[in-house]
Amino acid sequence: MNANRILENITVASLEKCVGRLSKVSAGRWSLADVSVSRGVLSDMSFERRSGESGAAVYFEISGDCPFTAMIIFQAADIKPISKCFLGFAFKGLADANQSAQLLISELGNIILNSFIGSLSNALKRSFIPSAPKCLTGEPRFLLEALAAFLGKEQKYSLVSVMLDLQCDHIVTRAEVVGIIPEKLEAELKKSVGDGEKI
Repeated sequence: MNANRILENITVASLEKCVGRLSKVSAGRWSLADVSVSRGVLSDMSFERRSGESGAAVYFEISGDCPFTAMIIFQAADIKPISKCFLGFAFKGLADANQSAQLLISELGNIILNSFIGSLSNALKRSFIPSAPKCLTGEPRFLLEALAAFLGKEQKYSLVSVMLDLQCDHIVTRAEVVGIIPEKLEAELKKSVGDGEKI
């Protein structure tokens, strides 16, 4: 089993469990949509195609001998329906994101990203200590550039992208989970999981 396939399986398994738990405590139903894994050198990765409407993001930096980063991006227009579906009442939107709205975004990001990080930890049988979650706002392109900022530009990474959908009252909103995984961590995953072994 190649590294991309291992990463995809780990990500899907962890987030399927996570959206199942979130659906139980939300007015809406969370589900997994698109999953993709691409590989390359960060300095060659272009985030231009992700330009667009501003959004809010929560991200973690995981330090150590195999540092990596993970982020979840919410579109600005989705803050209102997400808050309604998760809390039962709606915030006006990102422009009016007060402390309560930021706490909601941080809490959702914390739950979802910790599920992803925990699955990597279990697969490798090693502990990861993420930084405190950080919140940013801006275009997705700039949010992703901030995510990659402290990693080695010339090292090869896999960019893991997963779309999560939340359906509530006939409205579907979408959030994107992004992980930037270094080659060294991929190699350890392949060694730990083993060819042909189920995750």
